[in-house]
Amino acid sequence: MKIKTANLGNLNPNQREAVESTHPEVLVLAGAGSGKTKTLLQKIIYLIEEKTVSPSSILAVTFTKNAANEMVDRLILSADKSETYKTLLSNKKLTKQQLDFERFNFQKQYKWIDALTVRTFHSLCYSIMRTDGVNEFDNKFRIVSDQKRNEEDELNRFMAPETVFEVVHKLLITHCSDTEYLLKLKRYILDYIIDKIHIESKFSNVAVKDGRYFTCLDGTKVRSKSEQYIADWLYRHSIKYEYEPLLNVKDFYFRPDFYIPEANLYIEHVSDKSYSTRQKEEQFEKGKILYVKTYEAMTKDSSLFNHTLDKIIKNRLPANYHKDIVLTYKEEFNGYYDDVRDFVGQVMRITDMLKVESTDLDQVAIHAAADQHERVRSFYELAFPIVKLYNEYCVDKSYLDFNDLISRTIALFKNYPDIANKYNQKYQYILVDEFQDVNNLQVELLILFLTEKSQLFCVGDDWQSIYGFRGSNVSYIIDFEKHFPFSKIFKLNLNYRSTQHIVGASNEVIRNNKYKIDKEIIASKKSEHKIVVYAGDNDDDNVRFCVETVNKLYSEGYTYDDVLFLYRRSKMFAPYFSRFRNEGMRVQGKTIHAAKGLEAKVVFIIGLTEGYGGFPDIWLEDRIFQIIKQANRDLLLEEERRLFYVAITRAKDKLFLITEKGNESSFLREIPETFTVKTSATALPVTEKVILCQNCFSRMENLWLVCPYCGFKPGDEK
Repeated sequence: MKIKTANLGNLNPNQREAVESTHPEVLVLAGAGSGKTKTLLQKIIYLIEEKTVSPSSILAVTFTKNAANEMVDRLILSADKSETYKTLLSNKKLTKQQLDFERFNFQKQYKWIDALTVRTFHSLCYSIMRTDGVNEFDNKFRIVSDQKRNEEDELNRFMAPETVFEVVHKLLITHCSDTEYLLKLKRYILDYIIDKIHIESKFSNVAVKDGRYFTCLDGTKVRSKSEQYIADWLYRHSIKYEYEPLLNVKDFYFRPDFYIPEANLYIEHVSDKSYSTRQKEEQFEKGKILYVKTYEAMTKDSSLFNHTLDKIIKNRLPANYHKDIVLTYKEEFNGYYDDVRDFVGQVMRITDMLKVESTDLDQVAIHAAADQHERVRSFYELAFPIVKLYNEYCVDKSYLDFNDLISRTIALFKNYPDIANKYNQKYQYILVDEFQDVNNLQVELLILFLTEKSQLFCVGDDWQSIYGFRGSNVSYIIDFEKHFPFSKIFKLNLNYRSTQHIVGASNEVIRNNKYKIDKEIIASKKSEHKIVVYAGDNDDDNVRFCVETVNKLYSEGYTYDDVLFLYRRSKMFAPYFSRFRNEGMRVQGKTIHAAKGLEAKVVFIIGLTEGYGGFPDIWLEDRIFQIIKQANRDLLLEEERRLFYVAITRAKDKLFLITEKGNESSFLREIPETFTVKTSATALPVTEKVILCQNCFSRMENLWLVCPYCGFKPGDEK
């Protein structure tokens, strides 16, 4: 059956050359709005129609189900001469389920489309492991996800009954039956999640009373880490104590550091910061009260300090004093459940990173144990047992998480050449959309699909690589020729989406990145509208300007769907959303990450301020995560700039950049004035009543009756 768009006449020369290429490894490096997905789809049609390639030998891989659906939609549109499917897609009353049903039916009508494999990485690996993975893993496995079951997820019916969080949390609670582990975990949470003792107090947002920064295991607040150690030792040994009790022996009231009633013993702990204890000691002597002194230096050696406390205190307790303590997770963490959730989230994150980076657990453990910071060492000492338990649990329960789907498929291909050969023979053409977003695991998998007879055809834009925080590695697209030595790169440099001012501005912004592939994107659209940069005095000014501008756009014929608000963080949109709702205005608002792949006739980018809470928003992650993958501030800034580039290039016709007067984002300075028109909240003229001496013209203050400089008195001129 002839496909109506099979000829290549609707492609520009660069697109056509890429589609017709027979190089074993091809990268189509496409700027924003230059038709990269169109080129990939045309490649599929060209292979089937012109090269008589069997559709079943073509594999198209992308990252999200929505992107895979869009590919299928566009292929159906290319084949549906009746344009019935086009009408269905434009019907906004259809639910997602109805549209999925229609897509399925139309796909079945066109055998060449139905025979294609258009999958996300995860669904592809799911299918392989289900069908051929029995020697590597239980092929009746279920998927354990970060989220609860989602009816809209393509793999929903294969999901485990519990989430990753529920599994990790359950394993943590079970492991807390080990009292030593439980107390170490509580100590970590109190110190670094609640008290944040690793952060300077003025930045930690922790309420401190009377200099008591440190929380003990029983909730008591004390003044120093070493006092905390003493209190915790007493708690672990079930020895009751009072901290800083008020005491008057003879001459005055004072507060010893600790009192242990069962031993009738006071403890004075002496540190470099302590006041002199001489007067206290005199009072103890006068009252013949038993007391001992401990010193800061003792705490440097935990075994010595434990021995000292044991010798000082235990020998003075009654012979029948109970020594054992039974602690439970529920009692110890009552009131701290949200903080435990934070810890569990961090454990989940490093588990994920270890898999994506293909990092050996034991090597990271050695690296972490040698870190200079106690907080980092403590975290990994607590986290690694849970990571190992999680991995064992998933194997035992026949669970695979989303990274396991890929890593287990890689292992299957490596360990069983006959299975790898089956898929090598099946798929002669492997096409990858949004190649700039691949991570280490995904590239390793792609390489295993390749043979001397196959072709890898990738499309992407290094300028739009914005998922480094998820593990994507931009080096695979920038250094494509190093990773794929038999490759050919084609550049698509004609932007069909945006006007010349928008394209020109985006080119100039991204030019400031050093780690990139140079390309000069040209706009096919011309317009007299320049980019509007508005600088208000505050959020109220900016919101007012946006409301007035959007209403004006509506009056000119633009619709709700034509206007898109973009922002770096969701909280930036809050004042706009409230005002729009009050005004009865409907406006699309999305984070820039969520808007990837979208476009609109009019785009507003808000929150373009400098510094904390602005854009760029460089987030150097916790050192805990740097143990697995170190961050480079310059590269993080470059990803922020790529994010700004993505935001700019969502606009088709008009672009508004909203900033704050005197606090403009540094990104705005990277746009040449030739592309912009700048406006701001109008400042009132500075007015000040100045009184001058009419004789010597010196400046006089309001209440002066006589000029102190020349003696002139107003009125003397008469």
